[in-house]
Formats: sequence, structure tokens, C-alpha cells
Amino acid sequence: MTRLVLFDIDGTLIRTGGAGVHAFGRTAELLYGVPGVAERTHFHGRTDTALVREFFVNHGLQGRSWDIRHFLDAYVFLLDQRLRENPGDVCPGVAAMLVALRNLPEPPALGLLTGNIRLGAKIKLAAHSLWGDWVCGAFADDHEDRNQLARIARDRASRQLGRRLEGSEIVVIGDTHRDVECAQAIGARSLGVCTGGGSPDELTRAGATWVVGDLREFPVDRFGN
Repeated sequence: MTRLVLFDIDGTLIRTGGAGVHAFGRTAELLYGVPGVAERTHFHGRTDTALVREFFVNHGLQGRSWDIRHFLDAYVFLLDQRLRENPGDVCPGVAAMLVALRNLPEPPALGLLTGNIRLGAKIKLAAHSLWGDWVCGAFADDHEDRNQLARIARDRASRQLGRRLEGSEIVVIGDTHRDVECAQAIGARSLGVCTGGGSPDELTRAGATWVVGDLREFPVDRFGN
């Protein structure tokens, strides 16, 4: 029985049309005078904090905690500006799946497992009225490593539910091989969805339990099997 479903955000719940990538590149240029960073950086499945630290290392800049916070503060300001102009769209099947999960006879807890910092996640999801109904979440503020975020999300949900969750009771839904790896790190099952950065072959090779084109293809009663 599935007791917890953890959702990635970008490419899984929503698509922002590259708003985060744009905001990251603009931050690097405005604060540090480094143009073209977005075009030279691989973003899919990574954490905001790891991306900022990589930027500092690659350009010989100091990467103290304060420096990372300063970068991210500017980033979320520019992200919010960009999304006010164009919020992007909700991925196919998301709304129906959330309703179906909540209507199950024994509905699982729903949480977030994302490489976004918490405020970035809130800005992105609030643009589509998808913020506020999650039991728990793990964000890039919590740790730079995605696999550690999976453990943090599991432990937070366990505290919310009042008992230790086993990996077999958890499903991670995401669009890249890194999401699949997160699931494997805590012994969970994974649903790979091809609405973002990963192809069916990539997600299958990574070891996803199920792979679908989009969430409309997956009946939630399969989580109980």
C-alpha cells in the first residue's frame, strides 16, 4: 500500500518555459558580470544550491553560505518577475491525478521532492494554485544532494503520519533519472514521466518502476499493487 507520493516540480507538475533557467542566467550576469551561464549549465534534475556552488567554483568566486544566499535571493526575485509575465503551464494529467489520489479509499500523503529552494518552489506552484496542499516537502534549502532530500522528505512525512515509513510505501514521481535515483536511495518505487527532461529509454535504463508519456496514462490504483 502506498502511504506517501512525492512529486518533483519542474517537468513533472509544471513547465515554466525556462523561467528558472532564465532567472539563473540573469542573476549571474547582473551580480557577477558573467553572461551566457544558462546556456553552459545543465539544469535538469539538479538542486538550486548545487547549481550556484558549481557556478562559483567554475568562475573562481567565493562560495560561502552568505554568497549562495545572496545569489538565490536575487534569483527568486527575477524568477517571480518572469513568471508574472508568463507562468507556464501545468503538465498533462496533473490535476486529475491529484484529485484521484485524494479520492482513494485510503489516500496517501502527498509531498514535494524538488531541487528548487522552498521559496522558488512556492513561486512556481502558486502561479498555478498548486501550493499549500502538501503534507511535507524537501527542498534545496535542506541539502544540495537530491538523494539526501529523499531521506529528508521520507523522515518529515513519517513524523507527520506518526510512524516510520518504509521505502515500499513510497512512490517518487519525476521526469529525470535523478528522480529515479532519489527513489532508489530510500528503497521507494518510482514513476518516470516524460513531460520534462527525460526520455522513456533514459527513465527505463535508470530503473523506474513505471514509465509513462504523461500522467494521464497512469491509473492511481496501481500504486496499491
